[in-house]
Amino acid sequence: MRPPDRARDLDLRAPTVSFEATDGSPLDPASWQIELATDQSRPELQVQYLGTAPIDARLRLEVLLPAAVGEPHWLIPGLFYGANRDPGCVRIYPRYAPGPPDSASLTSDHWAFRADRAATPVVFGWTSSGGVALEVDATTSLGLSGLGFGAGRVWVSLPYREEPFSYVGRPHGVEPLAEVHRWQPGERHDVRLGLWQLAADHSYDHVLREIRARTAPPPVEPWVDLEEAAELTAYGLWKWHYRADPPVLIETALFDRELVGDLGQHGDRLAMHVAWVSGIPYAYALLRHGRRVANQEYVDAGTAVIDHITANLAPIGTFWGVWYAEHGWRQSWSPVDGGLHARTLAEATLFTVRALAAEPDHPAWRNAVVSNLEFVLSVQDAEGNFGSLYHQDSGKVLSWSGAAGLTWVATLAEAYQLLGDDRYLTAARRGATYYAGFVNDGTLCGAPEDVDLAPTSEDGYAAVISYIALHRVDPDPRWLALARTAADWMLTFRYTYDIQFEPHTLLAKYDFRTLGGDTASPSNQHLHNYGLICTTELTELAKLTGDDTYATAAVRHLRFGRQFVARHDGDFNARRGMVTERYFHTECFGPPGSILTLSHSWCVGMLLLAAEDALQLPTVDW
Repeated sequence: MRPPDRARDLDLRAPTVSFEATDGSPLDPASWQIELATDQSRPELQVQYLGTAPIDARLRLEVLLPAAVGEPHWLIPGLFYGANRDPGCVRIYPRYAPGPPDSASLTSDHWAFRADRAATPVVFGWTSSGGVALEVDATTSLGLSGLGFGAGRVWVSLPYREEPFSYVGRPHGVEPLAEVHRWQPGERHDVRLGLWQLAADHSYDHVLREIRARTAPPPVEPWVDLEEAAELTAYGLWKWHYRADPPVLIETALFDRELVGDLGQHGDRLAMHVAWVSGIPYAYALLRHGRRVANQEYVDAGTAVIDHITANLAPIGTFWGVWYAEHGWRQSWSPVDGGLHARTLAEATLFTVRALAAEPDHPAWRNAVVSNLEFVLSVQDAEGNFGSLYHQDSGKVLSWSGAAGLTWVATLAEAYQLLGDDRYLTAARRGATYYAGFVNDGTLCGAPEDVDLAPTSEDGYAAVISYIALHRVDPDPRWLALARTAADWMLTFRYTYDIQFEPHTLLAKYDFRTLGGDTASPSNQHLHNYGLICTTELTELAKLTGDDTYATAAVRHLRFGRQFVARHDGDFNARRGMVTERYFHTECFGPPGSILTLSHSWCVGMLLLAAEDALQLPTVDW
């Protein structure tokens, strides 16, 4: 088959195939023989080089979207969602917008990325008339693949070339990363593709389920079992992150303990959020573990941290955002003066409710819960929105944008179950109804403090937790349907394959597997284990729906998370019980195949929390 003209209006039965040089300039297609078998669910592209001298080249296969008026909608799982960035978002990372590319604002009307940035190597594009999905293996015999879209089409490139520039974690574009393959005379390659014609409704889950079922590699073999994971992380949280005066869980602890004092403010981070990246959720996990194994030191430490946080409320009656060793209690990580972040406060209150349910003889904990909930009841608007940012002194809602307030739904539902106040259930229902639009439209955003209105995997966790919590006390089919939709969106961030790291990197040497890990967000492209927060909710969703997809996802994530737990001092140059925050799986923030050489309290604490949860679910094959 000769390559068709790239300008021709082609349908799914005749994709466009072209070749380009290192810099992206076109090459004469007459030097290649191409066969594309399309009479099957996975078309096979067969390419042979007919030239007489070696040549550096890249193959590109494009499929047109159905013609329609209006802006298209894009999806690359874990990497690109619609336009990918709200115009008001202060965090700068790739965004789709008509017009010429702008490196300073990272906006462009076309984008292409290396495939290891995607949780599943497939690119979706929709118009008002319909859509297309195009899949390729993340790595083929031609190298690391690429995924792209723009100008009414989607494409794969073999190997990859990023366009129009690359995002590597900086607030601007850099020179595009790219690879080419050196073709030898007579060389031949066969590449399997996935190709789907879609309805115009932006549905994607059936495609991802098919890919997961067909391509999932063998299960990850975790380094430690559940009991050992709990034992190690409880020790690590207490040993490296707990400080007794005042009782806090410091957010980061360096692997290299000899450098801590020398590096000053760049050593251990002597700060503690009330939740999210430290604080009450992990103090609760330590307390819970301590009770189970009869370790009084752990019980005392967990109790003391919760006591310290609940005894120090902001003027408006909520928790503060962060405690700093040099400053004391302060606002959240927000550029807005005096801002307290809704998701952080809601999560801190949620886990205080859970701690209180386990140990009710703590009046200060109960008072803090009630005080936080009285505040949030007072600010919920007529539509059900809880707001996303509050002023610490006046209580004024500083931002109504995004879905950061969604976690209040879970908090109110569990508080209703514990305390029996009907107002909590009423407010939870109203909030769940308001945030349903974000879930159904796939526009969840705003959960983490540090990426503003970016879509993140954490938004999915918050939604799953909230709708399952509400369904427990109000078994309305609406809440179960929303929990399922939220879980499907959340799982777009979950890796469905194993990245092939360079053989001399740390992750390759330790045989690190990416299957089941989550990319944090399109803005923060690294793998993390925060999805362990909804381990119980995913298994519960599987039982409620009869769909094992969700339990399988929980198992895979917990297996992923039980890699790189330091089993002894010196294990991967860490100390016993430490867990890193970041696994660098692609070219962003750090070189692929490396890790961030510090332990983070939330990463240690989240694994402890999930291990304790999983130990209560012995029927699941963890």
